[in-house]
Amino acid sequence: MRTSRVLLVLALTAAVAGVSAPARAIVGGRPADTADHPWTVALTTPSGQLFCGGALVAPDRVVTAAHCTRERTPVGTAEARPLARMRVVVGRTDLRGDSGESVPVSAVRVHPGFREAISGDDVAVLVLARPVAARPVPLVEEGDTASYAPGTPASVLGWGRTAEGTPPSPVLREVVVPVLGDDECRAEISSYRADGMTCAGYPEGGRDACEGDSGGPLVVGGRLAGVVSWGTGCARAGEPGVYTRLASYRRWLGL
Repeated sequence: MRTSRVLLVLALTAAVAGVSAPARAIVGGRPADTADHPWTVALTTPSGQLFCGGALVAPDRVVTAAHCTRERTPVGTAEARPLARMRVVVGRTDLRGDSGESVPVSAVRVHPGFREAISGDDVAVLVLARPVAARPVPLVEEGDTASYAPGTPASVLGWGRTAEGTPPSPVLREVVVPVLGDDECRAEISSYRADGMTCAGYPEGGRDACEGDSGGPLVVGGRLAGVVSWGTGCARAGEPGVYTRLASYRRWLGL
């Protein structure tokens, strides 16, 4: 992660999310509705404070970023977020309302290789305390390459900031960005790992994920192909967003 990325992440997580790694949201997108994307969920504290996003992949399972399961302590260390401090909010387009339901998390499974977002393996599964009725999103198949072909349009959804330094959006938003080829991702991102990451964005910037939606879905062709992981700032030119490549983790997910 480049220095600007680290500084932005630490400032944001201390002030907004309380997580120990980058949090992202939507820049340059448009309003969306959970009626159209019922599998898009918000991860909040019991009081309703957003800290990440996720995708419902089974009635009682949510896929998110591993770093969303960590939080920064008062002394600056990163520790596992207690289950009692996590809720999965389903069917609530506007987080200021009370529609849908807020479900406790009964268990968390983090990829064993995860250390920090920039190193990869940034994926986790949350087990809900009870199943929900919302429609899950299908996962990409193991070894899928077509979903990550250069130029493939991918939809990213989440709540949060719509530009660097702005307040988070309480309403779900969506942006479509093109998937970039591995060679282009490597050229822009020194720590890029093609075996576990993909990247997406426009060369000129302007549309991207941003703070507030780490763990949120990257959907290609109606299937969950990735989760929002990390990036330099928000929608900057020449700084594509990085996503966990779920086709590489399909067997580990066990779904």
